[in-house]
Amino acid sequence: MIESFGNLHPVLQALLATCFTWGLTALGAAGVFVTKQVNKKLLDGMLGFAAGVMVAASIWSLLLPALAMSEEKSVPAWLPAVVGFMLGGLCLRGIDAILPHLHLGYPIEEAEGIKTNWRRSTLLVLAITLHNIPEGLAVGVAFGAVAEGVPSATLPGALALAIGIGIQNFPEGLAVSAPLRREGLSRAQSFWYGQLSGVVEPVAGVIGAAAVLSIQSVLPYALSFAAGAMMFVVIEELIPESQRDRNTHIATAGSMIGFSVMMILDVAFS
Repeated sequence: MIESFGNLHPVLQALLATCFTWGLTALGAAGVFVTKQVNKKLLDGMLGFAAGVMVAASIWSLLLPALAMSEEKSVPAWLPAVVGFMLGGLCLRGIDAILPHLHLGYPIEEAEGIKTNWRRSTLLVLAITLHNIPEGLAVGVAFGAVAEGVPSATLPGALALAIGIGIQNFPEGLAVSAPLRREGLSRAQSFWYGQLSGVVEPVAGVIGAAAVLSIQSVLPYALSFAAGAMMFVVIEELIPESQRDRNTHIATAGSMIGFSVMMILDVAFS
C-alpha cells in the first residue's frame, strides 16, 4: 500500500495526507453528537497532547532534515534552519495579529486580531483554523522533501508525520465543536464549523508541496519555516490554553505523552 501511495505525484500525496488529517478533525468534531460538555481536565490534557505532538514533529520531521540538508551547502549548516524557523514564527505572529480569533475558554473581551463584531462562535473556529495552517504546511513540505530525494526524508516518515498530526487533530475537532454547542448552536452546526476549521490543512499542504517542488533550494528553509510556525502555535496558544485552569499536571502529562507518541512514530517509520 505504501509503495502504491509512493507512485502518486507528491502534490497529490500531500493532498490525500492532509485530507486524512482533516478527516480526523471532522471525526473529533462529530463527538458533539454524543456529548455537549467536555470535561475541562480532559480538554486540557488533549491540548497538552497536541502541543507535545507538534513539538516532536517540529524537531524530528522538520528541523533535523533541514539541518541535514544544509550540511551540503556553502552556508553554515545552522543558518537555513534558523532563518526559516524565525520566519515561520514571524509569519504566524503576523496572522495572529490580523486574523480575528478567540482562544478556548477566554472571554469575548480577550479576542485577538483586528476588532470585529463577529460572533463568539466564529472567533472560536478561526482560532483552531489558525492552529491548522502550519500543520498542513508541515505535511505538504515533508512530502515535497521526499520527492526531492532528501536522504533524511522518507515516505514512511512523511506518512508518520501525517498520522501524528491527524491523531492530535481528533481532540482539536472536539475541542472546538463542544464549545460551539454550548454557545447555542445546533449539533449539526457545531459539527459543521468544527470540521470546517480543518479544511485549511489540505490547502496549506498542497501549497507547501508545490512550493518545494518549484524551488528546491528553499527546501531547508521551508522545512524549518513549518517548524517555526508550529512552535509559535504551541508556545503562544496551546500551552497557555492547557494551563489556564491550573490543570497543570494533566496538561504536562498530555504534552509528554504526545511528544513520545510522535517521536515513536517518526523514528519507527523513518
